[in-house]
Amino acid sequence: MGISWTKDHQISHQNKERGHYNERHPTNDYNEDAKDQFYDRLQCPTKDLTILLGDLNAKFEIDKTGYEDIMGRHGLGEGNENGERFANLCAFNKLVIGCTIFPHKRIHKTTWTSPDRTTQNQIDHICINKKFRRTMEDVRTKRGADLASDHHLLVAKMKLKLKKHWTTGQTMSKKFNIAFLRDTDKLNKFKIVLSNKFQTFHDLFNGEGTTMERNWKGIKEAIASTCHEVLGHKTHHHKECITVDTLDKIQERKNREAAINTTAEKAKAQAEYTEVNKQVNRSIRTDKRKHVEDLAMTAEKATREGNMTQL
Repeated sequence: MGISWTKDHQISHQNKERGHYNERHPTNDYNEDAKDQFYDRLQCPTKDLTILLGDLNAKFEIDKTGYEDIMGRHGLGEGNENGERFANLCAFNKLVIGCTIFPHKRIHKTTWTSPDRTTQNQIDHICINKKFRRTMEDVRTKRGADLASDHHLLVAKMKLKLKKHWTTGQTMSKKFNIAFLRDTDKLNKFKIVLSNKFQTFHDLFNGEGTTMERNWKGIKEAIASTCHEVLGHKTHHHKECITVDTLDKIQERKNREAAINTTAEKAKAQAEYTEVNKQVNRSIRTDKRKHVEDLAMTAEKATREGNMTQL
């Protein structure tokens, strides 16, 4: 994998067989020579599966005369100079601009909203080379994603035919949310429920005819059912250093962001969201510091005890 950096933007690509380009385009009022240099370097082989995506700062007109092969008629319909440059690049490299192909409501085409919520643009794009156009089934924004950014999550739905078909003979077991045990209320509830299940198990099997295997199955079932009832299964993957309190703040931030799009008092909702976002960032930094301190203490203890396995 090779990565090259230039001022104010990045170009990266992966391997020879499949090129994945993730880059940030210079803004529309940027230096013309820098733009030319950027597009001269952004080239790729047309025979490979190529996906180009990112913040291109490019807007396209509805009139697609001359670009019928690489552009549809479902863009937002507001053009700029960067849009013309990028369209020429896609035409030269035979890249199809995905967001212009699939019909969606305007709200699902907008990829960027100004901080004052008055200006909306479609400047983020996902493109694929024409040879693999049929693998792209949809491109749209997901406004519900909690990004803490003025950009919305842009998603492309792809369907690839793989040469090797992996068998799914075994299913992966779901993991419990054991991180919730750090919360005192959850821990106390877990103890009470587990104690009640053990008592029921003891009353049921406290007699003749019990075997070790039967006892083990009962204990295992009691613990598993308690975890399922109190902790639940993991639905979202997050770092272990993030505490339950921080996760609650993240959920509150998500609710505040949703309120911006639904309430009439957008300025007030934006201010509330900004404050909650600051709290989330502070809480995450605190969690990370504590996590590092805990790791250091664990390593120090393991060193004193000579426990190389724990290290």
